[in-house]
Amino acid sequence: MTSEHNKARRAFLSELVRYGERYPGEAATVSRFQQLLLSAPRCFERDCWVGHITGSAWLVNTAGEKILMTHHRKLERWLQLGGHSDGHPWPSEVALREAEEESGFTAVLGSPEIFDLDVHEIPARKNDPAHYHFDVRFLIRPAASEDYVVSDESNDLAWVPIAGLESYTDEESVLRMARKWLS
Repeated sequence: MTSEHNKARRAFLSELVRYGERYPGEAATVSRFQQLLLSAPRCFERDCWVGHITGSAWLVNTAGEKILMTHHRKLERWLQLGGHSDGHPWPSEVALREAEEESGFTAVLGSPEIFDLDVHEIPARKNDPAHYHFDVRFLIRPAASEDYVVSDESNDLAWVPIAGLESYTDEESVLRMARKWLS
């Protein structure tokens, strides 16, 4: 493991402690992330089958009233933008990269703090066994224009009112982020 990976891992562990202090009801999730970081040296690689770190964007418009959602091509569901770390050990940078790749506009980190954490199982597919995504979500904002371009990873994109998000998705982790944002 490189010194950059060690530095990133230490910083991430510190961020997890701060997140756990803000959301004490999510202690079990924080603990799962800590265990993965401490036990799986390759946790930022997509072929780490005990689970791997992914980064997602709670991409909110300038007015703070809408989130940019993707109708995910493979999953056929409305979700937040995000994806695999592919070896990159800084989850906030992964979330930014994914937001920009999937929206076509320049994005900025709205806060350096983790906005949400989620662990969810990914079913076996083709040559990949069932495994877990340890998803780290960050508040992201468009740097300028809110005009998006639909990438080949999506069927569609849409600015969705956060207050009416349940009309697009019943995904509990997305609805949890809406509750956090609205509180």
